[in-house]
Amino acid sequence: MEAALRAVQTLGVGVALTDRIASLESAFCGQAMPELAARLATEGIDDAVLNGALVIKGLAGQINVVIHVVGILISLPHILEEGERVESLSLGAGNTGRHHDLETNRQIAEFKFIAWRGGAEAIRQNGLFTDINLASAPGEKRRVMYVVDKTHPLRFLNNNRSLSSVLSKSRAAEERFDQTHGTRFATVSQYWRTVEDTVEIVDLRDLVPGFAAA
Repeated sequence: MEAALRAVQTLGVGVALTDRIASLESAFCGQAMPELAARLATEGIDDAVLNGALVIKGLAGQINVVIHVVGILISLPHILEEGERVESLSLGAGNTGRHHDLETNRQIAEFKFIAWRGGAEAIRQNGLFTDINLASAPGEKRRVMYVVDKTHPLRFLNNNRSLSSVLSKSRAAEERFDQTHGTRFATVSQYWRTVEDTVEIVDLRDLVPGFAAA
């Protein structure tokens, strides 16, 4: 990993990378063999740089899974009360056969480690709404949605985006919602108003030092 990073960083980072790309475009314009091959060597563009980029790309593809796993685990000591014990835990992508990310003897919870940007974020919104299904979980346990910065999630849940749009990308989620609620609700806010006293939206930055620092 360190070798891959060193190789890729030879191209530059941020503005330096942008400038380097512009420089390379000019440098290779009009080049032909064998001058082109010699120029590659001069510029340090070789297999090591390519392989380094491919290694980093492969690792980056798993980063969301890593954040989900580590984020939940480091949160547990801060969100569980004394005497509260874990009964079920789903750390991988999806719920791996389990209904929710976390179930204890006192709460049922989902985690969203989304870096909200505040613009049109339909995919993030869809994922958040799908996990709000914990409102329909049976029993009297607390139902908690843990997020990082609850400003944007709450803004979305209180807006008038149509449910047909939110659920359109997941047939399973749409069928599950229809089976439970039928056609009672047309917008996100209509549904949220009926469950907002049931589901707690908790900002992990207020509880977990690692998220507060980040």
